[in-house]
Amino acid sequence: MDDMLFYDRLQFAFTITFHYIFPQLTMGLSLLIVYFKGKYLRNNIEKYNNAAKFFMKIFAVNFTMGVVTGIPMEFQFGTNWAKFSELTGGIIGQTLAMEGMFSFFLESSFLALFIFGEKLMGQKLHFLTGFLVFLGSWASGWFILSTNAWMQHPVGYEVLENGKFVLENFSALFTNPWLLPAFLHNQLASVVTSSFVVASIGAFYLLRKKQLEYGKLFLKTGVVFGLISSVLLAFPTGDWNAKNVARYQPATFAAMEGIFKTEEAGAEIVLIGQPNMVEKKLDNKIAVPNILSFLTYQEWDKQIPGMDQFKEEELPDNIPALYYSYHIMVGLGTLFIGIMALAFFFLWRKKLYTSKRLLWTIMFLVPFPYIANITGWYTAELGRQPYLVYGLLKTSDGISPTVSSGNTLFTLLGFVALYMLLGLLFLVLVGKTINEGPKPQTH
Repeated sequence: MDDMLFYDRLQFAFTITFHYIFPQLTMGLSLLIVYFKGKYLRNNIEKYNNAAKFFMKIFAVNFTMGVVTGIPMEFQFGTNWAKFSELTGGIIGQTLAMEGMFSFFLESSFLALFIFGEKLMGQKLHFLTGFLVFLGSWASGWFILSTNAWMQHPVGYEVLENGKFVLENFSALFTNPWLLPAFLHNQLASVVTSSFVVASIGAFYLLRKKQLEYGKLFLKTGVVFGLISSVLLAFPTGDWNAKNVARYQPATFAAMEGIFKTEEAGAEIVLIGQPNMVEKKLDNKIAVPNILSFLTYQEWDKQIPGMDQFKEEELPDNIPALYYSYHIMVGLGTLFIGIMALAFFFLWRKKLYTSKRLLWTIMFLVPFPYIANITGWYTAELGRQPYLVYGLLKTSDGISPTVSSGNTLFTLLGFVALYMLLGLLFLVLVGKTINEGPKPQTH
């Protein structure tokens, strides 16, 4: 049973990690495409229209990869996690079905119209199709996070005698106090990723001394959007999410902050430290006293329960992974604010386009928003363990009893091989699009 659970979790972790590379770009990039198209309508400057169509090409490749890698996860609900689906399908099936019926079809239908229908529809309707693609991609995030929010903080449900969960209050799914801060934080994280991608393409063009007009446009747009979204990602949305964890999942909060022992006169915030699970402490700790209490409750001396206040079975089952995921996310988020603030300062001083060091830095920082997004997702999912539905359904009770660990491992190896090929194909297609640029080179 332990091997079966391990491989089921490992397979889902791999497939969702690879899949999430793609939605985090499409959701943020759709907003930037709407921005470029809107600028074209207002100013009638062709470079904005070309920019919108250029990034829609990248969006289309990214969207296709997201669809292909998302389908296996749906099947895993019926193969590896059949018991979970049986018990909770009456609730999560509704939000997942709405994501497919409303968001996916809205996004995919108008994506085709945006790519192929500009001359037929005219510019205003072309803008509308781009806006509907944006609306569909963000609605998709809303429905997916509605599902996850219910698993993190279950509301509006009733448990029948046979153990199945049924929905008592449909509106409770969308008024869940966990949902709105998680959605805003997730969407802003997507905008951060997209802003870095756009800025890095601009930096690449400037360093290569090609497509200079578009290089400056992409770099400026990416830096401005990146700075705003990075700041909003930390406050208020990141702060709001952390307070939700402290309120509804206090054991998780203690674990991700590395609070092994309760401090009576306010909790310190840990900057650096390594969890020592044998001695129940942080090694090589660097911390600032009382700051965590103030950030969480606006009281310097407010006591925050440590892990010593909870039973062993109430704590997350992989505290080091949770702790490191959370601190990597926070550390990278802080770095993003600093880099984008510096880039904005150089932009204001009209030195950004010629600062090679900063251009190289922006270009090579592209993978790190992806890492921050994925570790943020790990923080949420590792924090909920050992539950699938927090406090109600254990992860070990949700797996399929008839699927062997050997079958799961075999299919996992198949996914790894297939996804590596898909990843290589994605890089080739996007790389070719970027190399061609938004406007063909004249010779």
